[in-house]
Amino acid sequence: MAITEAVHDGDDRTVRRLLARFAEVATIADLYALRNALLPGERPACTPQQPPEPPTPVPA
Repeated sequence: MAITEAVHDGDDRTVRRLLARFAEVATIADLYALRNALLPGERPACTPQQPPEPPTPVPA
């Protein structure tokens, strides 16, 4: 994925250009895939069918 390569290379101009194009056509599934590509191993993979769990409310 070109966006992840630009991020890892520190190429801000390319990242901005690619994100602008990505925003025009992205779906929710694409956002999860992009997050997983940018942060491998830091978060469990989520799919659109499995949204992140909401925070547990603190008892009053």
